[in-house]
Amino acid sequence: MKALQLPVASGSVARRRWLRRNAWPALVYVLLAVIVLAQRIAHPNYGAFEIQSAVIGAMPFTLATLGQTCAVLAGGIDLAVGTELALFNVIAATLMANAGFGESLLIGLLVLVMGFVVGALTGAVINVTGVPDIIVTLATSFVFAGVALLIMPIAGSGGAPTEFGTLFTGELSDVWPWTGAVGSVIPAGLLSLAFALLVIWLPFRRSRASLALYALGSNRTAAFLSGVSVNRTRILAYGLTGTFAALGGLALTGTTGSGDPNIGISYTLNSVAAVVLGGVSLTGGRGGMAGPIAAAFSLYGLLILLQFLGISVDYQYVVQGVTLVIVVLFLGRLWIGKR
Repeated sequence: MKALQLPVASGSVARRRWLRRNAWPALVYVLLAVIVLAQRIAHPNYGAFEIQSAVIGAMPFTLATLGQTCAVLAGGIDLAVGTELALFNVIAATLMANAGFGESLLIGLLVLVMGFVVGALTGAVINVTGVPDIIVTLATSFVFAGVALLIMPIAGSGGAPTEFGTLFTGELSDVWPWTGAVGSVIPAGLLSLAFALLVIWLPFRRSRASLALYALGSNRTAAFLSGVSVNRTRILAYGLTGTFAALGGLALTGTTGSGDPNIGISYTLNSVAAVVLGGVSLTGGRGGMAGPIAAAFSLYGLLILLQFLGISVDYQYVVQGVTLVIVVLFLGRLWIGKR
């Protein structure tokens, strides 16, 4: 008797499935390219300096978006990701105020560990109380904001070594001189994004734990019946969210050279918009990191474009608000949620 064989998708079927999964993120990168082109048209002198400035400004927001992505993929949401980022920003700025470069790197590692622990505790609270993620993280957002203000009552305090700031504000050649002319046009801030993807996300994505996270987001009951530890997976998801938020706080410390306990509020809802625009289902279990990265840069680039066009700050907020409504309500329900 012949052994039973499972049907295997043909090459054409597999390609169509791959295209369906990646078509939306690809369109987001097209949108990013269109925004950059429009910036160049609106600002004739647009060049390497403007690109580097955009990367510097967008990096904390992009890292916060990666953290939000982890929570959404697991079927949750983190309304505290912005205040977490601000909390770790003021912690880092306070500890690095009189530190050397080597000490600042150790402090940065400590902050990343703290980020994972704080995020994991959030997941544990959700498990123990049974209260929905949105309620728990809304409550913790006030807690984190209050702690940040206790640590640093006055915005702009603290500091960071010049060498640490160069990791986020300089050019790649400033960090690695051997890169030469090529490194002189690549923003060093991209190193933090590379670290987030290659050191944190990629090893996790290739592990069995990532399968559990996606399964939890796709169908919590089915994941439980399949042997997935729902509680442990949720703790891990929020631990990753906290880690990315901590990295965003370090990036903010490096780019501004100080701390600001109030700066993270705007990151939260914008990160949700970037996650959805990047092709991640709000119901969880579908999506990746490539799309949200392009979406974060696109949303930040849109604000820069409005500044180049001379549109007042008041109207910029209106455009940003309308964009959030379209992305979260329209695209989230009509496209992402029905795939």
